[in-house]
Amino acid sequence: MRIACCIWALSESETDVLRLVRDIGFDTIDIQPTQQRTLESRLLAQELGLRVSCVGASFGIPDGAALDHAEPSAIQSAIDHVASAIQHGADIGADSVYVIPGADDEPAALERYRRSITQLADAAAEREIKLAVEHFPGAALPTAQETLAFIRQADHENLYLLYDSGHIQMSGEDPAAVIANAGDRLGYVHLDDNDGINDLHWALLDGVMTDESLTATLRALDAVGYQGSLSLELSPALANPAKALRDSRDILMRTRHQAWLR
Repeated sequence: MRIACCIWALSESETDVLRLVRDIGFDTIDIQPTQQRTLESRLLAQELGLRVSCVGASFGIPDGAALDHAEPSAIQSAIDHVASAIQHGADIGADSVYVIPGADDEPAALERYRRSITQLADAAAEREIKLAVEHFPGAALPTAQETLAFIRQADHENLYLLYDSGHIQMSGEDPAAVIANAGDRLGYVHLDDNDGINDLHWALLDGVMTDESLTATLRALDAVGYQGSLSLELSPALANPAKALRDSRDILMRTRHQAWLR
């Protein structure tokens, strides 16, 4: 499992961000749909040995558009945006693209969302990219277990769960149990910490996450054969995001090593 960095934690210019994350020690990055669009940034990523693992396709969806919207034109606008992100991911060699749930948990809205993401899962499959749905507290699919149930009900071979450790802490779910339940439907992993209540995207072990819970999470990932990236998704609002990324990477490398030795 590679360790990746969601580069939206850093607010410098994209080229400066790429140099900084490489200096920290990352060789894998996650991007938003607007990133890695210029020839300069793509060439620099290649020069630095940085590969793109995942694209966060929900970033930048046009105002008023949503995958579960009641208006077909608003749905189509959101689908077009995510489809463009999928194509962009394919162009730059990404493995995965992910979306977040809508805000409306009414059955009709969830059915519209299901139709949208299965259409997008088809488009992603054609480009050999996984499409994942992130469980998101406060949204229509607030827990990992509900999101997994939704994914299984959708019954599409290219639809997966994006597991987020911070969201797991907010929903009070057991990491190892969620990962075991996901099994081969686990498509991607975000790691971050918080106070157990708010979605703060702190550095690892700065909140309620412990060495023991992180170790249990990594062992559970190994047990289900997860081969994707472990992506650190930290907040740009932190006092020193670059230091937080460096510290979190060091913690993750140490814990991963210790977990494999036991």
